[in-house]
Formats: sequence, structure tokens, C-alpha cells
Amino acid sequence: MKVSLKACDVVIFGGGGDLAMRKLLPALYHLDMDGLLAPSTRIIGASRREVSDADYQSKVREALNEFVPSSVGDDTVWPRFKERLSYVSVDAQQESDFARLNDHKVGGDDRDVVFYLATSPDLFGSICSSLASHGLNEDRMRVVLEKPLGRDLASSRAINDEVMKNFKEQQAFRIDHYLGKETVQNLLAIRFGNTLFEPLWDSAHIDNVQITVSETVGVEGRWGYYDKAGAMRDMVQNHLIQLLCLVAMEPPGRMDSDSVRDEKIKVLKALRPIVGANAYTKTVRGQYAKGMIKGKDVQGYFDEEGSNPDSRTETFVALRADIDNWRWAGVPFYLRTGKRLGQRYSEIVIQYKAVPHSIFSDESNRQLQRNQLVIRLQPEEKISLTVMNKVPGASEGMNLQPVDLNLSLTEAFNDKRSPEAYERLLLDVMRNDATLFMRYDEVEAAWKWVDGIMSAWSQTSERPKEYASGSWGPAASMALPIKDGRNWHDY
Repeated sequence: MKVSLKACDVVIFGGGGDLAMRKLLPALYHLDMDGLLAPSTRIIGASRREVSDADYQSKVREALNEFVPSSVGDDTVWPRFKERLSYVSVDAQQESDFARLNDHKVGGDDRDVVFYLATSPDLFGSICSSLASHGLNEDRMRVVLEKPLGRDLASSRAINDEVMKNFKEQQAFRIDHYLGKETVQNLLAIRFGNTLFEPLWDSAHIDNVQITVSETVGVEGRWGYYDKAGAMRDMVQNHLIQLLCLVAMEPPGRMDSDSVRDEKIKVLKALRPIVGANAYTKTVRGQYAKGMIKGKDVQGYFDEEGSNPDSRTETFVALRADIDNWRWAGVPFYLRTGKRLGQRYSEIVIQYKAVPHSIFSDESNRQLQRNQLVIRLQPEEKISLTVMNKVPGASEGMNLQPVDLNLSLTEAFNDKRSPEAYERLLLDVMRNDATLFMRYDEVEAAWKWVDGIMSAWSQTSERPKEYASGSWGPAASMALPIKDGRNWHDY
């Protein structure tokens, strides 16, 4: 990451909330620790409650003690970070309250300003309108919009239109924290920084692509919120589709925000619609039931507090996506995500085609596997390439065995701390680099594709398929690639 030395005011609406305390403030602390914040950069928490600067600083200190590992802490950093912290009481629905930001000299001395809206998207429009009414929407001022951006295309468009009335497109940073992960950015380096992979990155060489984001947790007391979203809105519409775009896009002319995002929008427009009856052959949705994870009994979706047994909200989605262009014609992209699955991990699997003809013995042929490139995003960040290798020894003959060539980012760069996703993204906002953020037309294209699927689901009386917690989802999801003569990577 390049150093950002320009002074900046970072104003966090929802500054006392869970996202701010768990992710945003620890990320800013790490940036400060690494010397990536200008000396006079300020961090200002803003929310409705009346809180003194001292009390806010104390609360942030408690959060850092909990969420910043002690192994990277530094007692010399906190005093400096504390001096950056202040608090302003602002009710997002009271325009007059925003005058307090001017009183706080936000943006004074021609400083850049980042307004991070860690609030409900329902407030994005009113916050941006109030900022504009107090002159806080100049070109050097930017807004960061947290997901979810709406529930469908219409509501997303309404939110974006409200924001765009007061801020220009180049001032709006729509965040997806998955794009800040080191291994996601490494995907671009692998493809476009090496001659080895890109010539083989097409339908002539790749059989299928699999993207999995698996969680072991349930809704964790957030049933009311989650039931209005579901796995399709919460995960597929943003995280998984963004990963798909990075895998499938054409090489951009240069590494800048518009060039990269221009190529991503081409992928989204080439996605084959899944509508009507196709939704029942190309998608599977499920709801978790009781089960066992890590040896412990866990509740089902309808055992959670506040649940409604009539809900048809999906906690699991698997689907086959097809991209109708020359590079990817005939290559299925299998996407899946769910809660209360057997293991927590996120990965991208590039499954290459089989060799066209084997010259080896029957025994070796039984061991012959296709090459696989596996990009693991979490919990560990690593990249592995499966290749066939001769079993060592003179007596073994020409027997083959698959071997993984592993690149562990932790081991390869053991002298460097791998930054959290929000660190990279916050620094990019301060540097005014929108490469890893979603553009207005990207969000609309993704919602348009997702809306087609959800519309088809809404027209049936069929409920999501039940799956036991700790399993890998409904049996029908296992059959999704099997119908095409393929299997999920972990089977």
C-alpha cells in the first residue's frame, strides 16, 4: 500500500455501532500503526447519542483491546491515535444537527473529507442531503456507502438516486469488503502479472469455475434483519458476483478505477438471465435446520429468537451461472453460499480440463487428476495449484500422484503483516482510488440479474429445502453440478 500523507477528516456516521467498533476503527488504528495516516488526519465519530470526546475515546480503547490482536499492538500508537479521535452528536434525520460538523471544522483548511455511512441504507439519502445543505459535498469530500444497497433494483436505484442528487458519481464509494482481501487482489496479479495463466484462462482450457463462501454461524440473534435479506441479497448480489467478475473479466487497458470497472460491467451484462422455469434447474435455495457443528448441537432457523415459521427466506443458495461471450462460452460458474454449513471458508476454484490423451499406465490413469487452481480467501489466505507428479523411486515405475504447489501469503511474506480488508479500502478512499469499489452501473446490473431469480422464486409455493446444520446444504445443491457431470471441489 502506498502512503497517504494528505491530511484528511474521516467522519463515521454510526460511529458507536458494531461495524465501527469491530472493523473500521481497528482498521484505522492499524493504518496509524503502519504510518499510513497523515499526522493531522482526524477521526470523528458521529451518531445520535450525546457522548463526550473522553467517553468516546474510552469506548474505542475498549474495542481496540478486544479486536486488535495484542501481537501487533504498540503502546506508543494509542496516545497518537487517541489525539485523532473526537465525537459529534448528529441525528441523521435532523438536518439542523449537521451544523455541528461545521462547528467541528470538518473539511477546514481544504482538507479532504471521508464520510463513512455505517448506518441503515434508509438514511443514506437524508444524510447526503443534509451534508449538501451545509456545504459538505465539495469535490474533495467523499461518501462511503455500506451494503446492502437496497433489496432489489428499484430500491437500490432509489437510494443511489438520492445520493447522486447531492454527490457526483466519482465521490461515491460503494464498498464490498471482499474486494479488499489480499488474495482477491492477488487474483488480478496472478492473471495479469504472469504469462503462465492468462493464455489458459478461457473455455478452451477451463472446464468450470466454483466460488464458495461458507459460514458456520447462523443468524446470531439478527433474525429480523436477516429474514428481510436472505443469502441471495446478503451474499450473492455483492460478494459472490464481484468475485465472479474478477475471475471472468477481460484484461483492462490499465490498472485504474474506470478501466477495471468497465471490464466488470461487461461480465455482468453477459450473464445469462435465470428466469422463469430456469430458476428451478439452475438454482437451489435452502434453510438450515437443527444439527451439530464442531461437536455442539445448534438451533435451526425457526428456533432462533423472533422467527416466523412461515418464512421462505433462504439461508443457502447454490446456482449455475453462464457467461455468454467468446471467452467463457460453455463454462459453468457454480456459486454457493450458506449459513450453518460444515466449515467456514471462502475460495475460488479454477478447474482445468483433462489432458486430451493419456500416455500412462492404467494405474497412473486412475490417479490422474485435472489441474486445479484454488484461491483461498479465508480463514487463511493462500493459493495452490494441483499438478501431476511422478511418485519418487526406481521401483515405482511411472506412477503418478497429484501434488499441490502452495503459496501461503503468511509464509511467503512472513516479515509483513497481512492487512485486513477494511484497511486497504479505507486507505483507497482517502487516496481517492475507486478501483476496488462498485460503480453505479455495476450495482444496477447485478441487481437486475438477481431480481430475475428472486422473481421466479416468488412465483412458486415451493419452500426452501431444509438442510441439517453442519452439512453442506440441501442434497439438491450437491446434484447441481452432478447433472453436468461434475462435482463440487470438496467432494
